[in-house]
Amino acid sequence: MFGVIDLPTYLAGLVLIVLLPGPNSLYVLSVAARRGTRAGYTAAAGVWCGDTVLMTLSAAGVASLLQANAVLFGIVKYAGAGYLTWLAFGMLRAAWAMWRSRKERAAMEPAPVAEAAEERPYRRAFVVSLFNPKAILFFVAFFVQFVSESNPVVGFLTLGVLAQLASVLYLSALIFGGSRLAAAFRRRRTLSAGATSAAGVLFLGFAVKLSLASV
Repeated sequence: MFGVIDLPTYLAGLVLIVLLPGPNSLYVLSVAARRGTRAGYTAAAGVWCGDTVLMTLSAAGVASLLQANAVLFGIVKYAGAGYLTWLAFGMLRAAWAMWRSRKERAAMEPAPVAEAAEERPYRRAFVVSLFNPKAILFFVAFFVQFVSESNPVVGFLTLGVLAQLASVLYLSALIFGGSRLAAAFRRRRTLSAGATSAAGVLFLGFAVKLSLASV
């Protein structure tokens, strides 16, 4: 049906995969918590565009190429792991700066403005999405299994639309939940520093996971 093999199994797997924490959803939540709903959706748009690129590459046969070429897959995964590690250390440095200056109210106020000007949520979320280990493994090893050979174009479109719909619902929930945390983070710098530290550690974990991934 609609060019898809075993749609119920795909939907069940999709829900489980979407609900598992990943660097893209964590980053969207972080942006929404620090900068509000609008910035959260800006980051979410980067995630959706990044996922669309991965879906398109999968449909074009790049997923099969990565499965067949261990060297190419290694290049992709280590490049992604390196980028996630770079983001993780950036978060940890920011958290350390917050810890050191948490009692200096006058010095703390300009920080969110500088961060807002430099962060560029859409671009960063787009790159994070492209190197998201969960997304790479999903589109390389899981996504293509449910496309019918008799109607692959409709199958890829159907699976892609369902994946994006699930992502929109999930990220919207994270954005509105994260925006509620924004006021608390602004009031309590220690809380913000702790959350940023935790995010940095998680991103290091994602980097390790991606570097150990295999198709």
